Amino acid sequence: MQDSDPAASGTRPLLPDPLRRLGAWCALVLLVSGVVYVGIRLCDEFRTAVVPVLLALLGTALLGPLHRRLVKAGVQRSVAAGLTCVAVVAVVGGAVYIVVAALIDTGDEIVASLKDAARGISAHFGAAGTSLDDVASNARELLGKFGGSAASGVISGVSVVGETIAMAVLALLLVFFFLRDSDKAAGTLRALAPSGSADTLEAMARRAFHAVEGFMRGTTFIALIDALCITVGLLVLDVPGAAGLGALVFVGAYIPYLGAFISGAVAVLVALADRGFVIALWVLGIVIAVQVLEGHVLQPLIQSRTVQMHPAVVMVAITAGASVAGVLGMLLAVPLTAAAFGVLQELRDRYGDQEPSPEPSTDS
Repeated sequence: MQDSDPAASGTRPLLPDPLRRLGAWCALVLLVSGVVYVGIRLCDEFRTAVVPVLLALLGTALLGPLHRRLVKAGVQRSVAAGLTCVAVVAVVGGAVYIVVAALIDTGDEIVASLKDAARGISAHFGAAGTSLDDVASNARELLGKFGGSAASGVISGVSVVGETIAMAVLALLLVFFFLRDSDKAAGTLRALAPSGSADTLEAMARRAFHAVEGFMRGTTFIALIDALCITVGLLVLDVPGAAGLGALVFVGAYIPYLGAFISGAVAVLVALADRGFVIALWVLGIVIAVQVLEGHVLQPLIQSRTVQMHPAVVMVAITAGASVAGVLGMLLAVPLTAAAFGVLQELRDRYGDQEPSPEPSTDS
């Protein structure tokens, strides 16, 4: 029987070997990209179920060490999971209460300051027909024209709020079950794995989850540093509600860019309302300095180490996540990318260094 190998038969292949390898890699990239795109579209369609699962995984990665310590201390697994979830609710609820209380205390002053600023702007541009009376009359006309759209927007907003609350409750319940049954995860995964791939699949899952744990630890550390720096600055400047504003900064740090912008804007408004324009400028300077420190030092240094990714990859992942799913995409982009990198690293460690076995010698 003749050998079909082109080299053995003396014929040259149609394409050189480098081009054939390039074509194989291009086909692989296109296939993976198609699978990823279809997966993203499916997740978007079923986001009400997918988002709580992803958030619960992040919460489990963050709270896992606390749960393991309680179990080691002799607490039953279900009780330890329940105590961990109660602690989360207490911490988050306490932070929200402090923030809301601080904003309520200075809310009237913030509104008064904004009204004064609006009057100043209207007085400066009054000759151009932008007085407050003109704005009020125009507002009535616009309200008559677009009242239906506004009502529709309010109804849509209420629906979004209800959906968000439902997803948050579901995520909290999933965190409880994930923590309680974390010891059974490996066995369940091995039982569902195809024959002969259980070890590889378990190793990939462990590597991905460890990467997510690293991201959550890094983000929490960065959020703590941001909150402490801004809280100290607000206390030095004698801005009211410094503790609440610091808690807002800590919570906002889990949403890259947007959370920092919102929490910083609230701090500046509170300072403007209670301490005046000069102190507000100082607060703005502190907020900008902390964000520069986070963006150029803490985020690249800490986050790239904990998730083992280059800072450029972190920034690209955040941008891509924002373009796909907005704020939620920004929150989930880096941990998901870290998990993917962990899986690729595990595959490379297992199969990347394997070399083909040498052919047996035909020499007698």
